[in-house]
Amino acid sequence: MTIDSFNFDLNNPAIAMLCLVNSILVIALIAVVLKKNIRLPSKYTDTEWAKALDEKEAVVTKDSRSIYKDAQFVPYHDYCKLDIPNMKEKARSFYEHINKRRTVRAYSPETFPVSIIEDCVRAAGTAPSGANLQPWTYVIVKTAELKKQIQELVENEEAVNYAKRMRESWKQDLLHLGTDATKPYLSEAPYLVCVFKHTYRVDEDGERLAVYYPEQSVGISVGLFQAALHTAGLTTLTSTPMGAETGIREILGRPENERLYLLMPVGFPADDVTIPNITRKPLTELCFTA
Repeated sequence: MTIDSFNFDLNNPAIAMLCLVNSILVIALIAVVLKKNIRLPSKYTDTEWAKALDEKEAVVTKDSRSIYKDAQFVPYHDYCKLDIPNMKEKARSFYEHINKRRTVRAYSPETFPVSIIEDCVRAAGTAPSGANLQPWTYVIVKTAELKKQIQELVENEEAVNYAKRMRESWKQDLLHLGTDATKPYLSEAPYLVCVFKHTYRVDEDGERLAVYYPEQSVGISVGLFQAALHTAGLTTLTSTPMGAETGIREILGRPENERLYLLMPVGFPADDVTIPNITRKPLTELCFTA
């Protein structure tokens, strides 16, 4: 029978049933193919993301590929053991040095080589991280136009934060620091460092892979970054742009797996800068020996 002679009449129950069965088989075949080659959409709910991870975990074996599959252990030649007096001197010296670090909210426009900040970022990149995945990205913004865009976006969201999102007790706790919805330092400082936390990884096939302890990992990295900046003679502050995270990520063209963690203006303090007259907890309130 040729196609020309075949009477393709869907009113015929037998032909209609045959078409239905064929359609079901095609859909089933597509489903099987997709199941073997899972691709996650760009936006996923937490529940869907967890389910997808479980599906991937089901096929993971001891022989599965790893970015550190061929890693080797080497002797720790860089370690240098100190005598007790030298240890005490260095520990006390570092404390006295870092204890002079203060948060600054007014900056001089005086600039300096960006390579200084880049070396501080290198120091931040030495931080330990979950599975050594280093889930952080530091973006150094020096363009006046971009800094101004970020400032305006943050101030718009901060106006909403102070008016609606923040509890009154929270605002009362900030009074002694003199903060409000205006953030002029975001554009005053010669550089604005935007720190991003990775919420997942993307492999060469475009599939999402997990990261581990990104919050803690990035926090440790930022601590080293602050210490490095202070050692280099620079000042900064840690600003949390609640509500502006997605907008800033889009302004800077960062991928969706990066979430803005902190904004950190970096520079020299303004000549007339003042800082809150506050103290830090004594050792007896922050350290206990069991």
